[in-house]
Amino acid sequence: MKMSAEAERARQVQARLLGDRAADSGLSERYRDILNAAAALFAERGYRATSIRDIGDRVGLQGGSLYHHIKSKEALFITIHDLALDNAADRIRERVAPHGDPWARLEAACIALLEIQLDPASITMPLMNNFQAVPAEVRSQLVARRDAFEAIFTDLVAALPLSPAIDPRLYRVLLLTLLNNVSTWYREGRYSPAEIGRQIMGIFRHEAR
Repeated sequence: MKMSAEAERARQVQARLLGDRAADSGLSERYRDILNAAAALFAERGYRATSIRDIGDRVGLQGGSLYHHIKSKEALFITIHDLALDNAADRIRERVAPHGDPWARLEAACIALLEIQLDPASITMPLMNNFQAVPAEVRSQLVARRDAFEAIFTDLVAALPLSPAIDPRLYRVLLLTLLNNVSTWYREGRYSPAEIGRQIMGIFRHEAR
């Protein structure tokens, strides 16, 4: 029997959102279903256009039954955002681990991040694009969480043999800005995420002389 588009989307979201972290976290199956539904709706419609009722309809829960499992839409978004970043961080660290050379380590991290962001079923970029739509108090929590995620790249850049003329912080900010904007122009076919990552690192490689 062919899987419906909605069911397939839910399956893909679960694989990318929950991963090993949620499986090991002790979350109930019902709560994981709610997370999957909310993540898929946030990705499809955006934060503002997704209501608690929409999430309840997707999982077959309404009113008090749904609020028995969650606190609010804001809390759901934060949880989903954090899980997505945790899984992205795990994947990046896994790809970096086999390499000893600092340039190879950074290149592996860049490619892993691009593969996550450019995956057609990814929820990472839709979540990032909702940043301005969430309430200010939620946004402040997301910023703190993203800063922790970006610390991976802070450490990788700090290990590079950069020219003294290059500010490592500015280098990191420019690199991440570029990586985070590839999805705005990328079209599948001509270059793979890995090829784009290698091109970017070819441009950003400035060693001390």
